[in-house]
Amino acid sequence: MKNNFTFLLIFFFLTHFAVAQEGVEKWIKGQVSSDGIPLEGINITNATTKVMVVSDSYGAFTILVKVGDILNFSAVNYEDLRKYINIQEFKMGNIVVDLTPKSIELKEVIINEHSEISAENLGIIPRDQVKLTSQERKLQTAGDFKPVHLLGLLGGMLAVDPILNAINGRTAMLKKTVTVEKKEFLMAKMEVLFEDKYYIETLKIPEEYIKGFQYYCIEDQDFARSLKDKNKTMSMFLIVGLASSFNKNRQSDVENH
Repeated sequence: MKNNFTFLLIFFFLTHFAVAQEGVEKWIKGQVSSDGIPLEGINITNATTKVMVVSDSYGAFTILVKVGDILNFSAVNYEDLRKYINIQEFKMGNIVVDLTPKSIELKEVIINEHSEISAENLGIIPRDQVKLTSQERKLQTAGDFKPVHLLGLLGGMLAVDPILNAINGRTAMLKKTVTVEKKEFLMAKMEVLFEDKYYIETLKIPEEYIKGFQYYCIEDQDFARSLKDKNKTMSMFLIVGLASSFNKNRQSDVENH
């Protein structure tokens, strides 16, 4: 009987404590990330009070809650998440949230909707001929870019040309032109993939630095590969870290000058 009374007393105390906690509000700290990477610019809204805060560059935020409140986490590039605040988290005053990136394929710019009409189908060029850009064709003529089957066709006609180009530097110039052409292609993909609003509001890149940041991104081999592979999820994952690095370097330059 004594043991039952003690149990009931403890149960009553814990129940009373839990009910008392439910009506109390306090500030708690949180950290939001994705695969271990802190996320900046995530909107966190208390569904009960309608109060909204935004995570900082370290993914950290502070918000006023009580037990039982539901926090809504939302961002353009991540799946929405609803988080229930339980008693344990309320007592500790800390929560950690991990968001999942949205899987969105890169937009494709359709230049010719009638893809069945091509030079190969019309018999103008062989079906197995390598397609080159205009600058790559010039570099091929200069003797440095040599697809195997075309080399046999050109034969001795190009044998003298590389020697002359080595003298006047034309080959080196054309190599640089091909590199620039490839970077312009990546830049065009970035302009389709991300709007200026995303750079300014989410990545915190000032509008006048957007173009410079885009060039900064395509110099990164992993990011350039994600663009070529049309892997938007990886591009969005990498660009957050690149933006953080770019902003730190930019701030350092400002302070040094």
